[in-house]
Amino acid sequence: MDSDTTPPLKPLHLENQLCFALYSASLAMTKLYKPLLEALGLTYPQYLVMLVLWEEDGLNVSDIGERLFLDSGTLTPLLKRLETAGFVQRTRDPKDERRVGITLTDTGRALSSEAAKLPSCVLDRTHCSVADLMALNDDVKQFRQSLMP
Repeated sequence: MDSDTTPPLKPLHLENQLCFALYSASLAMTKLYKPLLEALGLTYPQYLVMLVLWEEDGLNVSDIGERLFLDSGTLTPLLKRLETAGFVQRTRDPKDERRVGITLTDTGRALSSEAAKLPSCVLDRTHCSVADLMALNDDVKQFRQSLMP
């Protein structure tokens, strides 16, 4: 067999599906985070909300949803659970009752110092360099952008 000849691509094989590679990588990442986040009292989606708020406190629900690519129907129950846990406070805008502002509580702000340990734990588990992970992150974000309408 000629070494320059590549076998034909089998488009319906599971392992040839980019969607499956991304999906299974996402599951593996979430599984890695699960015990780390349980120690903080957070689920993975709640952690993502907290990351947004640690970057910029006092956003409204729609701003958070935009950052996380989530609609308010998905985000509202998450925010209610974070409020019940004492990490955030939800406040309706008196000028427009439909707008709900989200602010960190002192407990929620303090949680960021505990969460700051997570990236190094994840980095250790990946066995990748920081540069490689940053490049992968850039590639995935660029790919996500290409899928947006």
